[in-house]
Amino acid sequence: MKRTGITATATLTTVTALAGAFLTGTVLLAPAADAAPPPPPAASTASAHLATLTVAPEGSESGYSRDKFPHWITQSGTCNTREVVLKRDGVNVKTDSSCAAVSGTWKSPYDGATWTKASDLDIDHMVPLAEAWRSGASAWTTARRQAFANDLDSSQLWAVTDNVNQAKGDKDPAEWTPPLASFDCMYARSWIDVKYRYGLTVDSAEKTALGRLLGTC
Repeated sequence: MKRTGITATATLTTVTALAGAFLTGTVLLAPAADAAPPPPPAASTASAHLATLTVAPEGSESGYSRDKFPHWITQSGTCNTREVVLKRDGVNVKTDSSCAAVSGTWKSPYDGATWTKASDLDIDHMVPLAEAWRSGASAWTTARRQAFANDLDSSQLWAVTDNVNQAKGDKDPAEWTPPLASFDCMYARSWIDVKYRYGLTVDSAEKTALGRLLGTC
């Protein structure tokens, strides 16, 4: 929501807070408005996109390595992709001079858990790297795989509880969905958006599962 009519007192308070942050050697960020990646298309659009995806059995994982998807790359200054996502998805995040998050609050959308230490969070690739490899990324250039692994412009990257992300691994929605059922709709929309953007295939069980999840929207 756009704010207007900010008073001189409010402005002075903001300046004082920023000055204090610089004196302590940290950068203080305001609470995140959305604390989430860019939103995917609405369910109706997601359904239309799902219908256009090529259905094919998953390919071989032969030759796959996470190193073939270079991450986390530097985004600006000393900040890499992981650090940018932590600042984007958190509230009142403070970082040190190397851009590492030293404090803040994060709510994991996959399980609803709240964390105050960045070390309790993983940055999840909505469509896992190995899943992408089996769905067409094996034929990509390294530059395209790097863009995929560090994509801040779509709903591909999420700050989530680390052990929940580890439970997900490289599974698709036919094999795993987040524990928080209220996230099913967003999960399906985001997954479909990433596969659609990058022209990746879906297998038949995955497509069926995505259709079922869209039914919760």
